[in-house]
Amino acid sequence: MTMQTRPLGTTGPQVSAVGLGCMGMSALYGDTDRAESIATLHAALEAGVTLLDTGDFYGMGHNEMLIGEALRAAPADLREQALVSVKFGALRDPDGGWSGYDGRPAAVKNFAAYSLQRLGVDHIDVYRIARLDPAVPIEETVGAISELIEKGYVRHIGLSEVGAETVRRAAAVAPIADLQIEYSLISRGIEESVLPTTRELGISITAYGVLSRGLISGHFTRDRQLGANDFRAMSPRFQGENLQHNLNLVEALRKIAEQKGVSVAQIAIAWVLSRGEDIVPLVGARTRERLGESLGALDVTLDAADLAAIEEAVPADAAAGDRYPAAQMAHLGSK
Repeated sequence: MTMQTRPLGTTGPQVSAVGLGCMGMSALYGDTDRAESIATLHAALEAGVTLLDTGDFYGMGHNEMLIGEALRAAPADLREQALVSVKFGALRDPDGGWSGYDGRPAAVKNFAAYSLQRLGVDHIDVYRIARLDPAVPIEETVGAISELIEKGYVRHIGLSEVGAETVRRAAAVAPIADLQIEYSLISRGIEESVLPTTRELGISITAYGVLSRGLISGHFTRDRQLGANDFRAMSPRFQGENLQHNLNLVEALRKIAEQKGVSVAQIAIAWVLSRGEDIVPLVGARTRERLGESLGALDVTLDAADLAAIEEAVPADAAAGDRYPAAQMAHLGSK
């Protein structure tokens, strides 16, 4: 496996061809193993992964503290190569509920202060609001991040789950390194207007959900029991007939993967990698085993015939069910 790099937009740093999404090590996908999580973070750094993605609200700060602990225990050279991307703005309550998003400039700086402390770093490499705050113009939120850059606390500005219009408005205020948004074989909504806009403006995509929360990993089965603390227990794509339909797509994809001698997860990640040098997939591996499998996608080459076969097996808009429950879909920026 050879870890190549890709530019994070025209204003951001060079990052590894894939990044590690760390959310599942702290929240939303069932029980976690702290020791295995740290071992997986170290294995990712040793393999050449430089981009670590987190959110200050993942486990109410747990994820940032976990990454901070892993970085402190890593060899100096690996620690120095790590680039941390942080999402902020989600409001939580002690019961684990969600109360909206806060993009006010004062809140931006408050969130950053706590993240710097939990991570144990003197700067955040990429900083972004997790979802658009409908009560605060994106220009104000981005302006506040720009002030943090001027003071050395942040290096680059990112965006998350916003539409083309918001991307343009933000980019008019300050240079934007990347837009983090869901993108996979069964989540291709960005291709219509968002991706053309980011390419026009020189903004990269960091793609999360490349395995659709494990749905198209090749490891999820219809009879799998999901705990109450697992997001997928409420996700429309994992319910009833939707789940069966989506697993049928996976089986069609499995036939192509087997012909190439690779796993379903590897071909799904390789497809995202094939979509352009400006797209960096985030793999959500929680164990060293799954990390190793995901990184194997870097050695998968898809030719024109492979891509055509994948398109036939899993056409755009083929998935059944929305990406999120209806209440959460309302928070996704369409503009």
